[in-house]
Amino acid sequence: MTAIVELEHIEKRYGAIAAVDDVSFRLEPGESVALIGHNGAGKTTLFKLMLGLSRPTSGHIRVLGDDPAAGEFAARKRLGYLPESVSFNGALTGREVLSFYAHLKDAPAAKIDDLLARVGLTAASNRPIRTYSKGMRQRLGLIQALFGDPLLLLLDEPTTGLDPALRLEFYEIVQELQQKGATIVLSSHALTELEERARRIIILNRGRMVANGSIEQLRRLAGLPIRIRVTVASGQAQRLSTLVGPVPNWREINGHLVEFDAAPGAKIDLIRRVTDETGPAEDVTIVQPTLDDLYAHFLRRHGEAS
Repeated sequence: MTAIVELEHIEKRYGAIAAVDDVSFRLEPGESVALIGHNGAGKTTLFKLMLGLSRPTSGHIRVLGDDPAAGEFAARKRLGYLPESVSFNGALTGREVLSFYAHLKDAPAAKIDDLLARVGLTAASNRPIRTYSKGMRQRLGLIQALFGDPLLLLLDEPTTGLDPALRLEFYEIVQELQQKGATIVLSSHALTELEERARRIIILNRGRMVANGSIEQLRRLAGLPIRIRVTVASGQAQRLSTLVGPVPNWREINGHLVEFDAAPGAKIDLIRRVTDETGPAEDVTIVQPTLDDLYAHFLRRHGEAS
């Protein structure tokens, strides 16, 4: 299968600063990938490299089978990009801006009305953009990124300024594109959103890639403890404590809820004890390490190693 994006030992330097340092990965058709890291980790630089807005200092990059920084990047029309800070000519109306971008990507103008309706901008489409709020400009930016049925969609903080209903609508649109074979790259500080929607996570720190895999793969690599949350009858917390024995981070939240950590090697035995039918447990919830937990772990590990 031909990769949508191929990066081989990419380095991008600005003087003595390595914004991207020896990064290699492939993006396959139909993948949804989260690109996460602190500000300055290299996310925006990687987007610029994939868009052909910047050339790598060293290494090789192919996007849709071509060099994106080449003079003729024919596949550019099949690329969608939503930057973190969306800016349009404030004197133009939303509809005029979208007509311009539709023309650039040879997209049918008939799609404009449908997309305006989906992101809730129909009523404002003939108003000058200078009257738009930040959230409205963000929605307009999302529409322009969707023109041309993109094979690769690069989205930098795409849900900034969107209310919960519009966030849900946004992700439904993205999922439809993915089901048609588009590759989606999402960069966001809203890690909970990414955990639910990205099949693969790439974590960057100071220009280097410190983790790359599905969330399940990253959990196995990290080896972080799970959290076991147990509901017991009133006054039964001590009985549960006796049953499970000494455990890390034991916490009685109220008279009915207890939680504690279980290391990977101990979790099966602890779950067996907690769920013993003669025990006091009325309900048990297993809480896996979240993407926030994994992100902090890999950044901490990279900091210790460097």
